[in-house]
Order: sequence, then structure tokens, then C-alpha cells
Amino acid sequence: MPRLNKYIASTGICSRRKADELILEGKVAVNGQIINELGFHVREKDKVSVDGKNVYPKKMEYYRFYKPAGYITTLDDEKGRKTIYDVIPPELKHLKPVGRLDKDSTGLLIMTNDGDLINSMTHPSIKVPKVYMVTINGRFTESNAEEMLNGIEIVTDTGEKKIAYAETLPIEITNKSSIIQVVLYQGINRQIRKMFAKLGFEVEVLKRIQHATITLEGLKKGQVKPLKPKQVKELQKYIEKIMRENA
Repeated sequence: MPRLNKYIASTGICSRRKADELILEGKVAVNGQIINELGFHVREKDKVSVDGKNVYPKKMEYYRFYKPAGYITTLDDEKGRKTIYDVIPPELKHLKPVGRLDKDSTGLLIMTNDGDLINSMTHPSIKVPKVYMVTINGRFTESNAEEMLNGIEIVTDTGEKKIAYAETLPIEITNKSSIIQVVLYQGINRQIRKMFAKLGFEVEVLKRIQHATITLEGLKKGQVKPLKPKQVKELQKYIEKIMRENA
């Protein structure tokens, strides 16, 4: 029997955390009775309502998408630029991306209608790793790697100053260019580009190759593939493990 907040999240109307808020606000009823207990468990025949409207679990969908360059990670763009929904098949346009990739970046986006998973994988306190392959101009040094690991001050799009961190692993280094594997646990917009810029480098290629347990392997640019049930279970267990460790 699932907990009430998990049941509500499975309907797709909100995340599990938001469901907790709705329960505490007295907006959730089971079989017509208001429930304020966060640990309440729902039985198979129970009828759950939110704000007086019955809600039902819906089929959760999980896909991998290889985002090509030149597309914005949003549903609509006020500037009329192309978005990922110009590439994704029409029957999957109800799905949302887990996080974002900027216009010039390519690589893995997980697409889903599971709001609880999206919240868990993007919440700053949970720190789910994202792995990128980055090509920069110039020679990347051990000193540069230490700076990125210890933190570099960058300015966000809203003008706020933040310390950004990244783990790096040099893959191929020459005097003219360097290929670096970068691991992020933060979600600051254009974080990698801004960090390298502060070190005097320009990012020439940026591709996300992994998010949590899900990789880009086997996908072509612009392609969308469903996650296998085993992959979904592994992902969910991995996120739950991280959440327990950060609790």
C-alpha cells in the first residue's frame, strides 16, 4: 500500500513534497474524509480526492532524448526560437525534461511525466550527478582542475553571485585544445561555460553523456527511446539512496 503523498504524486498533479503540503493544508480526502496524516497509506479500493476532485494514478512514462544543438529546452519560447518540442514526436509532447541544456549544448535529457522524479533529480539539496564531455580551447592544467573543484565565483542570469563547483577528469590535452569530463552536482544555468570562462577558456563543444544512472549510449542525435523497466527501477533506487544519504 503506497503512502498518500506517493499516491498523489503518481497522479501527475504534483511532486511528493507538494503532496505533503496539500495534505497538511487539509486539501486531501480519502473516501470523503480529510486526511492530515503524512504517513497515511492508501488501499487499492480507496478513493482519493484533492480539493474535492477525485484523482487517479496515471501511467508513468520515461524516455531518453539526445538533444541536438540549436534548440531551447522549453515548451514555448517568447523569442520564437526552435525548442526541443520541435524535435520530439507529437505523441510525447506532454512529457517534461528533467533539467535543461542550453541552446548550444547537446546530449542527454530524460523526459517524463513523473513530477516526483523531476523534483527529486533537480532539487539542489539532493545533488544528483550529471556528467558532460567538454571541449575547450587551450591547455587545461592541474591547477585549473583544483580551482574548479574548490569553487569558482560566477554570476547567475539574475545577477546573483554564486560559488560553482565541478569535478573534472582530463581525457585529451594538447596546447591548442582539451577534452575534459566534467561532473556537476549543482544546477546553475550555463554553469560549465561560465566556470571555464572565468579560467580564460572558451567552451567549443558541450555534451551531457549521463544523468544519474541513465546514459546517452545507443542514441543518435534527435532520437528518443523509452527507458526499460529495469532502467527505471535502477534510477529510482539510486535517487532514493542519494536522498537517504543527504537526509
